[in-house]
Amino acid sequence: MTQRWLSDLRGEIDTLNLDILRLLQRRAEVVLEIAAIKRRENLDSYEPSREEEMLRTLAAAPSGPFGADEIREIFRAIFHASLDIQNRERTRAMRTRQRGLVPPGGIRVRDVAVGAGQPVLFVGPCSVETPQQMDTIAAAIAALPGAKIFRAGAYKPRTNPYSFQGLREDGLQLLRATARRYGLPTVTEVLDTSTLDVVAEHADMLQVGARNMYNTELLKALGKVDKPVLLKRGFMATLDELLLSAEYILSNGNDAVVLCERGIRTFEPWTRNTLDLSAVALLKKETALPVIVDLSHALGRRDIMLPCARAALAVGADGLMLEVHDRPEHALSDGFQQLDLDEFSALVTGLGLAGATAPHPTAIRGPR
Repeated sequence: MTQRWLSDLRGEIDTLNLDILRLLQRRAEVVLEIAAIKRRENLDSYEPSREEEMLRTLAAAPSGPFGADEIREIFRAIFHASLDIQNRERTRAMRTRQRGLVPPGGIRVRDVAVGAGQPVLFVGPCSVETPQQMDTIAAAIAALPGAKIFRAGAYKPRTNPYSFQGLREDGLQLLRATARRYGLPTVTEVLDTSTLDVVAEHADMLQVGARNMYNTELLKALGKVDKPVLLKRGFMATLDELLLSAEYILSNGNDAVVLCERGIRTFEPWTRNTLDLSAVALLKKETALPVIVDLSHALGRRDIMLPCARAALAVGADGLMLEVHDRPEHALSDGFQQLDLDEFSALVTGLGLAGATAPHPTAIRGPR
């Protein structure tokens, strides 16, 4: 008799479990409907006050064996799970997660395609300094094989306010003139919305530095510019935060975004930052956007650049950023991490990079 009662009660539990599950699934469907409305209306997805209100109502309702504390615990778990599915749906809807976002030809920076299968070198001095310096470096870069983009800073965000801040618009003009003379496309950093137009006028690709990865107004403005964007990961940023920064640009109309891993800040002092190569492999799984690695800022030293460059390409990097100077010991900024011309030539040889391939005709250039 006891066994039969237990069997009957267990059967009732099984039925109740299925009833609860159906109700939970229906609740989840309603949660997703609410989330879709909030996304359309640009409302916050999480409302703590609404959650607390529901918990108070449930805890005060007439109940049986479960007391107020148990009810709160149970429903907090349900609310947490509901928030998780909202976040999952939001992630799936992000443009950065769409696999067909970048065509087979990659993202074109003038005649160089990034993300089309050929590693691209983003090469040049940390800062634009003099016409002679720029001409010497550009000539050496242009003479070497492979796909290359000429990089140099005209506006320099520096930790020390008394350090060299760049030649600004004069530097932009010098960068553009030198690059055109040698047939090289250019990339340089834009610091804020006030200088965006003048930088976009002179550069083929616009760089967002690590400090500006969270500058949402700049990111939104870049979404409206007809130029590809190089977005650097902040030195304390998670990969989710990097993808959300890219989402700001994409959601405002510009799909031509290249991500850049440039090292993160850790306790290890042997390198300037810690090169996070796992980030490259993970980003290549999560997004179709090209990913490059800034070796100079990640390492802050020249003696291990070649093996780290090989490792970056091995995990799937679409390109490498390298700082190169004709006289690093006289550089106005970060001379300690810049390769001289012989070291740069040796690195290219050591990587075995072949000549650049022609860009695919469907490569993206700027907004949709």
